[in-house]
Amino acid sequence: MESLESRLDYKFRNSLLLAEAMTHPSLAYESQRPHFDNQRLEFLGDAVLQLILTEDLFRMFPDFPEGKLTKLRSRLVSRRALARFAQTIDLGDYVLLGKGEEATGGRRRVSTLADAFEALMGAVYLDAGYEPCRELVLRLFQKEIEALAGSPEEKNPKGELQEALQAIEPEPPEYHIVSEAGPDHRKVFTARVEWRGMDLATGKGKSKKEAEARAAAEALRVRVWEKAE
Repeated sequence: MESLESRLDYKFRNSLLLAEAMTHPSLAYESQRPHFDNQRLEFLGDAVLQLILTEDLFRMFPDFPEGKLTKLRSRLVSRRALARFAQTIDLGDYVLLGKGEEATGGRRRVSTLADAFEALMGAVYLDAGYEPCRELVLRLFQKEIEALAGSPEEKNPKGELQEALQAIEPEPPEYHIVSEAGPDHRKVFTARVEWRGMDLATGKGKSKKEAEARAAAEALRVRVWEKAE
């Protein structure tokens, strides 16, 4: 675990906390040690992350209402966002998994990575207290926080497209998934967006939601409905 500490630039005083944070419930189950896994630390780490990032966003955007602050925070602490942070420090390489979980690709699973990241932050909090944990979190999240500061308004191409079209007619656009390709773990979806019988655009993505968003973004770029007028 020393290499993980090196990646974090943080040295645990209590190494058992680190071991607990990296122990997936599947290993605890197989080893018949049901009380030694990272679920409790995950619970704590989730709350610690929420507080640290909420406090930072509260200070960074003094004029933003509660709703906007909540959306910004969700961009930082969603499961996929936390999994990405975990990947930047190769956290999956250090998670202790049961054989079954290992065999089914659990080491790269979004939920496993996100949970381990939360557990790790909970372990740091217990090991050192709030301020050192806060410093570590803000350092790890620095680039994402800077990106929020530069562009706090989350782009929502589907919402923008609907607003643009409903300014003309109240009928909303419709989205259809027209194809799926690739194996289950690497599927690519193609979505088409239509409005009033017009094909506006298509888009591809790793999820249906992403494909629809890209179709909407492309529709906003080409603006077929304006050419049809």
